[in-house]
Amino acid sequence: MRQNLSELIKPKHRIRCYGCHRSIDRCFCHSIPTIHNRTNVLIVQHKRERFHPFNTARILRRSLQNSRLLVGDIDRLTDDLNDISLSPHVGLLYPGAESQLLDELPVEERPRQLVILDGTWHHTKTLVREIPLLQSLRKYRLAPAQPSRYRIRREPNVLFLSTLEATVAALRCLEPETVGFDGLLQAFDGMVEGQLIYPKSADAWRKNRRRLGTKLPVPTALRDHFERIVAVYGETMPGPGHCYAGTAARVSPSDSRTPVFWVAERLASGERFERAIESSIELPSSFFAHLELPETVFANASTMPAFLQDWNAFLRPDDILTFYCSHIPKLLREIGSDCQPSLHLKGIQYDQSRKNGALEQLLDSLGIISCVPNCSGRAGKRLAHTISLVKHLVSDGREIECAAR
Repeated sequence: MRQNLSELIKPKHRIRCYGCHRSIDRCFCHSIPTIHNRTNVLIVQHKRERFHPFNTARILRRSLQNSRLLVGDIDRLTDDLNDISLSPHVGLLYPGAESQLLDELPVEERPRQLVILDGTWHHTKTLVREIPLLQSLRKYRLAPAQPSRYRIRREPNVLFLSTLEATVAALRCLEPETVGFDGLLQAFDGMVEGQLIYPKSADAWRKNRRRLGTKLPVPTALRDHFERIVAVYGETMPGPGHCYAGTAARVSPSDSRTPVFWVAERLASGERFERAIESSIELPSSFFAHLELPETVFANASTMPAFLQDWNAFLRPDDILTFYCSHIPKLLREIGSDCQPSLHLKGIQYDQSRKNGALEQLLDSLGIISCVPNCSGRAGKRLAHTISLVKHLVSDGREIECAAR
């Protein structure tokens, strides 16, 4: 059969718009509003993100009139940042334990210039680690109330936002009087919706071969009942003969199964539970240091009956108690909560080649950034690690579900 001449000379690649880097038929530049923002925004973009078709930093730079975009490798960005005169009130928007919650700061303490990192989470961590100037900046974070709407790219956590969403959320906090942010989000949503109607090409050139076949097994409880998940962690008294800083704690084997500090969080609503519990023995000061808690926390510790009453009042009949550490089931039996539905995250096979180790090591191997602890002490940190793992699994499960449709 004779081919049509137009088919023979048809270009291999579609013609793209130089503004949004999308094909001409999917260009959305006309919908991007002009925003006269008061806070200066400096976008630092990893070089590998520059030509990504779904990159949102280009949209930001086009929309925000008081903004600048730097692109390059580590050396180039280091030089460019050193050449720029930053504001004395500059801050880096970056999640972490040392980051301050932006909307909780007094107006006079809020930044007047924002540095925004653009790239994958692996890229942004690299930028902060390798560029000294970024490390020296005061860091700020957000507390998203809902998951990202950026459904065409993978996020490591359901509450992590795209560069555009995070910047808009920060600017709305810093300058609520500025108009145009709703229009910018509408343009963003239009870009996402416009892409979702096109099925992914089977022969697409951009493939990450290493990710093929590496999806984590996501329990049904996490995928279908996220609103019922309650992450828990408890600290116990030291075991018989155990020493902290050279001080031996004389406890019986039964005492060592008794909780002394208990934390929990209902993931869907953010409701939290935190209690110090009276001990049957006098605990050494070195043990408080081990718990990373001041002794004053235990000055008003609850009796065991009062703790159990408060804990049972916090629980709902259909809550699914979720934990990683192996001693938690024993503590649940000790306090009578073992009849509650539960999910042991350590039982999931994350890596076929090795056994599951410590939770901190697992998060590092999966590239998960732990969320900021909402509860006190070492228990609060470990609870935050557990919550971060749960949200990562939920995010992974949603990606599997979307791919199956």
